[in-house]
Amino acid sequence: MRFIIVLTTTLFLLIISSCKSTGSLEERMQTVLDNGINEYGVYGVSATVIFPDDKIWTGVSGISHDTVSIKPEMIFAIGSITKNTIASLTLKLVEENKLSLEDPISKWLPSYAYIDSTITIRQLLNHTSGLYMFWDNQKIWDDLIRDREKFWLPEEVLKYIKEPYFTPGHGWRYSNTNYLLMAMILNKVTGTNLSDELKKHFWQPLGINNVYLSQEETIPGNQAHIYGDNYQPGTQIRDITFLPRTSHESITYGSAGIFTTSKNLALWSHALFGGKILKDKSMNEMLTFIEFSPIANMRAYGLGVQEFTRGFSLGVTGIGHGGGNIGTTAYMIHLPEYHVSIVVMINAFPNKAAEVITRGLIKVVLKELNAFGISQYILQYFDYYRFGYIAICAIATWILVITYHIRKKRRRKLLKHK
Repeated sequence: MRFIIVLTTTLFLLIISSCKSTGSLEERMQTVLDNGINEYGVYGVSATVIFPDDKIWTGVSGISHDTVSIKPEMIFAIGSITKNTIASLTLKLVEENKLSLEDPISKWLPSYAYIDSTITIRQLLNHTSGLYMFWDNQKIWDDLIRDREKFWLPEEVLKYIKEPYFTPGHGWRYSNTNYLLMAMILNKVTGTNLSDELKKHFWQPLGINNVYLSQEETIPGNQAHIYGDNYQPGTQIRDITFLPRTSHESITYGSAGIFTTSKNLALWSHALFGGKILKDKSMNEMLTFIEFSPIANMRAYGLGVQEFTRGFSLGVTGIGHGGGNIGTTAYMIHLPEYHVSIVVMINAFPNKAAEVITRGLIKVVLKELNAFGISQYILQYFDYYRFGYIAICAIATWILVITYHIRKKRRRKLLKHK
C-alpha cells in the first residue's frame, strides 16, 4: 500500500511540476520553436498564434539560407491546407445559389474514364467519392520528373487515374483527384479562375495581402528557401528553392498551391472558424465530419477540414488541416473550445518538427488558459489518443495487480497468526 501511495504522490507531483509555467508567454512559445528545429535538425520555422482576445503572436526561428534568418514576412507553401480555402469558396458560391452540394459533377463537367458522373460536389469535398488518387500511379511521377518544367492541365492529370477505390458514398479515402475536379467545376461556375475568386471573396474583404496561388500567379522572391530530396529518394537533402518545379505544382491544382505567411494563414483560420466568412448553415455543412480509424494525426474529415486526433491536440478538439509541399510542411489548427488559432510552417519536407512544434504550442496555450490538466499531461506523451488510452489502462491494470498481490500477502500473514 505504501508503494501505491508513493507512486500516486510522485505522479501527482510530476503533473503539478509539468503544469507550472516559467518565463513569459512569448518566451515559452519562442522556446518551443527553438527547441523544435534544433532537436529535429530542420532549417527554419515561422509560427503564429491568435488568442481568444485576438492578440497575435508571430515567432520565427532558424534560417532561410546561408546566414539569412527566417523573417515573419517570408512566405511558405501551405500544401493541402489549400483544400480548406477551396471548400470555403465552394460553400460561398452555394450561399450565392450558383451551385449546390448535391449537384452531380455531370452538371458541370464532361465525362472522364473511371469517374462516376453521379458523384456529388459534397462527395468531392469530403473525400467519399472513391476516386483514385492520381499520384498513386507511379507513371505520373516518372513523367513529371522527366520534364519538371511542363505545366500540366487538369485534363492531362485525369488520364492517370485508375479504377475507383469504392462506389460513391460507400467509404472514405483521401484523394487529390477530388479537389482537382472541384477546381475545374469552380472555374466553370464562375467563368474566371481560383486566384481571382479567392481574392474577391476572402483575401480582399479580410485585408489579407501576400497570398498567391502557384498555378495561376507568380510567386514573389520573399519565400523562405526550401529543403528536400526533390522527390528523388536516396539523394541528399539540399536547397531546392530554384530547381524547376512547375510540373509538381501544376498537378496539384485545387488540392495545393497557395503560398502565404504564417500570420496570414492564422488570420484566415481565426476568421473562418470564428464565423466571419461563412453563414451558420455553411459552417455546419463544413463541420459535418466523416469519422474513421485514425490516419496519422487525423480522425475525421468534413468539407475541406480535418479533425485532429485527441492525442495531437492534447485532449481538446482541434480542427483545421495539415499540408506538405516540395520542401515545406505546415499545420493550421483551431481550438474551437477556446477560439485559438495556431499555424506552424517549416521549410523542409518531410519532417517531424512541424508536428512537435504544433503540439508544443498547443501545450503552452492551454497552460496559459489554465486548461492544461491531468489528461493533457498524459496525452502530451502520446501521438495518438487510442494508444495513450491503452497505455493508461495498462498502467491502471498494473497498479490493480500490485494492490491485489499486496492484499493477498497480508491475508496470508493474518491467517498464519490465527
